[in-house]
Amino acid sequence: MFTGLIEAVCTVKSVRRAAGAMQFDIDLGGLAEKAKIGDSIAVNGVCLTITALAGSTATFDISSETLAKSTLAELKPSSAVNTERALKAADRFGGHFVQGHVDGVATISRIEKNGQFANIRFSAEPELLEQMVPKGSVAVDGISLTIADMDEKAFSAAIIPETLKKTTLGTAKIGRRVNIETDIIVKAVKAQLEKILPQPRSLSAEKLKEMGF
Repeated sequence: MFTGLIEAVCTVKSVRRAAGAMQFDIDLGGLAEKAKIGDSIAVNGVCLTITALAGSTATFDISSETLAKSTLAELKPSSAVNTERALKAADRFGGHFVQGHVDGVATISRIEKNGQFANIRFSAEPELLEQMVPKGSVAVDGISLTIADMDEKAFSAAIIPETLKKTTLGTAKIGRRVNIETDIIVKAVKAQLEKILPQPRSLSAEKLKEMGF
């Protein structure tokens, strides 16, 4: 379990591909001091396991399923990635509950700068947007954000200077693809309501709003 509060932006050192899978090395910097083989690290929002550790360099194996459902296949040497270590039971909790299980991919379609702040619009498929609600939480490349507004094609989030400074959103460009994990609470409520409510179509964000969620 993670919180969506990024601890460091790290650098991919090398990438190896074989038989539909991938392995890469990341320089974890100071995060490696208390890390060990078997630890879980969220890399751009994807929960991965350290399989080898040499100094500050950690190795991760990525399956074909993860490559198909996330943007990790697009990483290359020198790529910057958001990283967060798994939450300990006694840690102070911030952000929101993030599992590190990516639900889909969105594309940055608009960036509006307002001084040191930014409003970023993310275009996504309807089945992904149906798992979101305005003012709810969403993890974008592992970053815990609040949905400012949304429609049938996209959602937007207001990004504060601290987030722009300490995550990869500070260098984001239009057209960049990002990993999306929707709020587990919204997904659970939606799944249960779809089971008990007779309706010809799937439950949408607008319907959830009408019902007071």
